Amino acid sequence: MLEVLHRELIYIWYYFDIQFRQIFIYWLIGMVIGSAISVFLKDRIHSAFRSLYNKKIGVLGVFVASALGIASPLCMYGTIPIAASFSKSGMKDEWMAAFMMSSILLNPQLIIYTAALGMTAFWLRIVECFVGGVFAGLLIRVFYSKKKSFFRFDGFKEPVSHDTDSNLVLRYFKNLWRNIKATGIYFLFGILLSALFQRYIPTEMITVFFGGNEAFGVLMAATIGVPLYACGGGTIPLLQQWLWDGMSMGSAAAFMITGPATKITNLGAVKIVLGLKNFVLYICYVMFFALITGWIVNLII
Repeated sequence: MLEVLHRELIYIWYYFDIQFRQIFIYWLIGMVIGSAISVFLKDRIHSAFRSLYNKKIGVLGVFVASALGIASPLCMYGTIPIAASFSKSGMKDEWMAAFMMSSILLNPQLIIYTAALGMTAFWLRIVECFVGGVFAGLLIRVFYSKKKSFFRFDGFKEPVSHDTDSNLVLRYFKNLWRNIKATGIYFLFGILLSALFQRYIPTEMITVFFGGNEAFGVLMAATIGVPLYACGGGTIPLLQQWLWDGMSMGSAAAFMITGPATKITNLGAVKIVLGLKNFVLYICYVMFFALITGWIVNLII
């Protein structure tokens, strides 16, 4: 028994070590760049978004807001208080919807990390998250432009910044350390899960569920992204392994949408500002957009 256990641990460590070496550099670069943006550019990004209020750019503001949402390094619980302050200043709901949707789906740190999946997945994730934000803003523009606000920001205040050290170098490294502590455990756990998949889940099963029948694979990936996604740092190793084992790119695209959009912590924050009715609309939008995106990607790639 001990001999069998020892053998299995060696196999798992072997798979763990290989994948760790392959993707650690992407995770580290993501941390470094993400912290730099958070410390040195965060205020400029949010100021750029706030400045939209005084510009008569109409529907173009939805596209700008979606791009700025991707550039924002804040998590959802940091983004919502910022959006609340924008709302109080008269920011249009359609712009805030685009900003918040794309901010939920992606951030600069995760962009770099996704490069571990290859350039196709890298660019695909950027495009689909940008488009997801744009469509969310356009839907609000069409169906809520003359109605009451889509959001409920009552009670939210500006978030307290942890980047307050007067020494910029120390401020940066403190932010970097917080990011490492927040994501490191998920990063390692994701690699461990990937190693277990490599050892005990047959490749053919991944192909059947996520690749063989492409329409079914997209549906499965979109669905499994709901309970499985805990942190971007933890799911990249899994996606890498699944893509190697036969997962279609469309299925990966669907997973990369439903995962962050339905992450438990994000859902809690979104539910607070939307109310039950609009929260249900949000879930329906996420699932529908993920499925359509996945199917289109499979047709193209």
